[in-house]
Amino acid sequence: MSTHLDTFSYDDAIVRKFLWATFIWGLVGMLVGLWIALELANPAFNLGLEWLSFGRLRPLHTNAVIFAFAGNAIFTGIYYSSQRLLKTRMFSDGLSRFHFWGWQAIIVAAALTLPLGFTQAKEYAELEWPIDIAIAVVWVAFAINFFGTLAKRRERHIYVAIWFYIASIVTVAVLHIFNNLSLPVGPLKSYSIYAGVQDAFMQWWYGHNAVAFFLTTPFLGLMYYFMPKAADKPVFSYKLSILHFWTIVFLYIWAGPHHLHYTALPDWASTLGMLFSVMLWMPSWGGMINGLLTLRGAWNKVAEEPVLKFFVVAVTAYGMSTFEGPMLSIKSVNSLAHYTDWIIAHVHTGALGWNGLLTFGMIYWLAPRLFQTPLYSKKLAEYHFWISTFGILLYVAAIYSAGITQGLMWRAFDETGRLAYPDFVETVMKLMPMNWVRVAGGTLYIVGMLMFGYNIFKTWAARPAKYDVPVISAPPLAKVYVDPHPVPAGTGVWARFTGVHWHRNWERMPLIFTVMIVLAVVVASLSEIIPTFLIRSNVPTIASVKPYTPLELAGRDLYIREGCFNCHSQMVRPLRHETERWGEYSKPGEFVYDHPFLWGSRRIGPDLARVGGKYPDLWHVRHFQDPRAVVQNSIMPTYAHLQKRALDFDGIQGRVDAMAMLGVPYGDAVNRAPAMAREQATALAAGIEATGGPAGLGDREVIALIAYLQRLGKDIRSAPVPAAGGTP
Repeated sequence: MSTHLDTFSYDDAIVRKFLWATFIWGLVGMLVGLWIALELANPAFNLGLEWLSFGRLRPLHTNAVIFAFAGNAIFTGIYYSSQRLLKTRMFSDGLSRFHFWGWQAIIVAAALTLPLGFTQAKEYAELEWPIDIAIAVVWVAFAINFFGTLAKRRERHIYVAIWFYIASIVTVAVLHIFNNLSLPVGPLKSYSIYAGVQDAFMQWWYGHNAVAFFLTTPFLGLMYYFMPKAADKPVFSYKLSILHFWTIVFLYIWAGPHHLHYTALPDWASTLGMLFSVMLWMPSWGGMINGLLTLRGAWNKVAEEPVLKFFVVAVTAYGMSTFEGPMLSIKSVNSLAHYTDWIIAHVHTGALGWNGLLTFGMIYWLAPRLFQTPLYSKKLAEYHFWISTFGILLYVAAIYSAGITQGLMWRAFDETGRLAYPDFVETVMKLMPMNWVRVAGGTLYIVGMLMFGYNIFKTWAARPAKYDVPVISAPPLAKVYVDPHPVPAGTGVWARFTGVHWHRNWERMPLIFTVMIVLAVVVASLSEIIPTFLIRSNVPTIASVKPYTPLELAGRDLYIREGCFNCHSQMVRPLRHETERWGEYSKPGEFVYDHPFLWGSRRIGPDLARVGGKYPDLWHVRHFQDPRAVVQNSIMPTYAHLQKRALDFDGIQGRVDAMAMLGVPYGDAVNRAPAMAREQATALAAGIEATGGPAGLGDREVIALIAYLQRLGKDIRSAPVPAAGGTP
């Protein structure tokens, strides 16, 4: 055997860059979250500025926390651990730098476009098509860099953390590409190629699995590397790692449709999602158990080391979230929890507890190694831990209470059989004390974040004038693999595949390993996607449902721009308390022309699926001007700017043309959309003026939005329910 040794050094400069980006963007994202929490507690915090309204800022908060804070944390951990686990420098320093600056540019683009109202209206996928393309390019660069590093590794065995990194990289690419397929209309406007039920299915196939493969699997990889390092203990069980990994990769991808229980999605799809969600409980807890039991015999060290405290509570929060998720997927529980703040509490248990605390623990462990100086203050890190943990408990306790209160009030009937709380704003007012407690909890978490930043900054400030860059010597990757645990001669086939030996063979073949992951993900995805898209009976048509008029389409785009879908749902579920409150339950055929779907995921305000004709046009004018003038105690922002801003009639033609290209039967509108929009706007404005409203609204944006709202639900009010696959 050759005794030749390769010499190389690790690239820690890129890790330091991602570390600082993690803190900066985390603080920005959390401050935006605190601001919108204040807006829910008191609408005065909207400040009357359209770009500071809840509907505009909410997607900025979610994108900043998920893709900026958690994303940069993932890259920090992957770039540090992969080099050590594979015993090689990253494949390309140039690609590493391109990845870093490209990702930061994407975050800046999101921070500029979302408050300005440029959005696809898809949860966790709001960014418009040019930014989506940039994400794909940067992600591919990251993938090439990672897999190139894997190919030139000097360590034959691929450690468990690397498995999770591979699964995350390939699956996120698949999810991002297929969910974001759209038809551009302008530089920052596009329409999803999917419509209605199919768009909803694709979105929650993506949305749930973005949580799975961006906020779960990469963080599990970080847990498997940094927790044993911090505890100076080996992972509890290699076999459990194998079971945990493969069951999560295969089962998670099926679970997305459980977000759409009791909606117009075919029942078989959401039921299938529920079954796989329930099955996910055990493999998820397999990861939690493997993490916590790694600390066996080290509990005295946990008491002394704040890094391990962060890890213990993070993994515990992961266990709580991954028990609650399957529970929420059960239909009876979902019927109470969906559209309420209970879901918000569930998400924040995972985001603040699992992702946040794991990130803090990882960076506290990394800082002395990256900055080559002791951590500035272990005591300050200890205070950070307790303040953040208490902040999380305060936050989620308040919002769990708020969610259960909402669900119970919405479904309550009095002794006469009528809705006990028919006025939606009664529920809104009931939540006000809980909203303020939420603000307090979030503030504590941000105080902890500031302490964290100060501690890391002071550690960095004490760094040496020049970093020491160790040169590592290691033998090249051996061409001949010698299994350290060979299968005994005469072992039967079953025994060979029930032990760990077969998996050890896969671990030295990263290409085969990656292909197996892709197969698991694709097979699971296609099993749901093919029936949803190819079986026409799953989306029956309704003859009375017609495309939106050009003016209504423009109004719908304004509704999307203002982020109204972040507060209002457009989906009446076939539950008695919903049909009593909102009207006829929603049918799949209602949404065949909706690009994108707007069913919503939360009800801060009332459902709007049947709002058309419920109020006069003038009521809507006054409601947009000053919501509290017509609905006392409303927390809706003011939209006075809609009456001041001229409607872009000329731009309507391109949007109608795009819809026609997507299969919407627009007829004569493809030739004269602006003229048709002006005619309808003039008639609406005249009616408003005749009833005592302001004059001159015929060319204002507000008239288009009113036209859209007045259309909602009207198409099916007198329409018979169609037979499956038929047209009445």
